[in-house]
Amino acid sequence: MTQPSLLKGLAKWGQRLETGLLVVFLSALILIAAAQIFLRNVLDIGFPTGDELLRNLVLWLAILGGLAASREERHISIDVITRYLSPKLASAAMLVVSIFVAGVCGFIAQASFVLVKDAYEYHDTVLGGQPAWIVQVILPVGFALMSWRYLTHCLRYARKLFAGVKPDAAG
Repeated sequence: MTQPSLLKGLAKWGQRLETGLLVVFLSALILIAAAQIFLRNVLDIGFPTGDELLRNLVLWLAILGGLAASREERHISIDVITRYLSPKLASAAMLVVSIFVAGVCGFIAQASFVLVKDAYEYHDTVLGGQPAWIVQVILPVGFALMSWRYLTHCLRYARKLFAGVKPDAAG
């Protein structure tokens, strides 16, 4: 297998993993929330850590959703600016934005790594005694992957800038 096809295969596998995790976590969120509502309203009981579990699922869904958005460049953006620019200026604008986003995501990844490291060292717990770092590990991993994705977007926009091709979200 050649290197480009290996990278494409890994990217496709990663995309399937992200999508699968999104489906699993969203399904779990819906089922647990519905069960919690039913139990509270009908039986006057509930899961002791149900609300905390739902908050943690929302965290994971937000990061996984951000990863999916960064993969397809479907994040919040102002496309009206690049539509009226020349191909070189549009590529330059998207390059600057991608550099900025990669830097911000890298900074957040580093800061969240410190958070997870501290949670590990201080034996923080969630969900009735489970180590908090297990739940929080999505933060540095997710933001590091987003930073990596935007660095690859930077390379693509730089290539388009020097080739004079107008950028698009599809690549």
